[in-house]
Amino acid sequence: MRRRRVKVLTITVVVLAVLFTVVDRIAVHFANGEVAELATEKYFGSPSGSDLDVSITGFPFLTQAAGREFDHVTLDADRVLVNSTANRTGDYLDLTDLHIDLYDVSVPSFTARSAEADHATGTVTVPYDDLAKTLGRLGNGEFTVTPAGDDRINVKGDLVDFETGRRTPVDTTGTLRLAGDEFSVVVPGAGKAGATWRAPLPPGIDMTAAHTTKTGIELTLEGHQVGLGATRFTR
Repeated sequence: MRRRRVKVLTITVVVLAVLFTVVDRIAVHFANGEVAELATEKYFGSPSGSDLDVSITGFPFLTQAAGREFDHVTLDADRVLVNSTANRTGDYLDLTDLHIDLYDVSVPSFTARSAEADHATGTVTVPYDDLAKTLGRLGNGEFTVTPAGDDRINVKGDLVDFETGRRTPVDTTGTLRLAGDEFSVVVPGAGKAGATWRAPLPPGIDMTAAHTTKTGIELTLEGHQVGLGATRFTR
């Protein structure tokens, strides 16, 4: 009889553990969706055109939720469409592979739909092909863009007078400049190709460095006391 009770107790504990794990994972899935919806509405909605994925890591989730403290939350978007700060015709630019890691995330109130991360890191990429097309639209030209070292690019092609068909060769070095959540591309000798864009980053996250890769310019992101949703931070 005693062995039977022990066996029943063991089975009960296993079942409860499984149920707790299932409920915990369901809660994580629901929370991921809620955070994704909030972040999309606040930062990545129209006109950014991004499809945002959110992942809340750590187990058990329910324990973290009870304390309203989360160790690690990630935000990922394959594509983010941005316009220049001057809203110039043809200024739209695709950013790709946005990834943000949020650490030590606190939620003062679930009903307020807000949160704050103690620290954040991440990256986002400016593809050369998309940048070349945008610079071409802005400068009335046909360009190719290739890497020329950190925060610099080679811009080659032609300025085009579409009324006369006259083409003026361009072979120059452009420079990226970072300031907070904005980055500028300055291209001497390429007409009005340069512009400034603002990335839809949560307040508190800035662009801190630019590194050229094979496919694009990778911008490093970092921040402290990062606000999500309705916080005291505004931009």
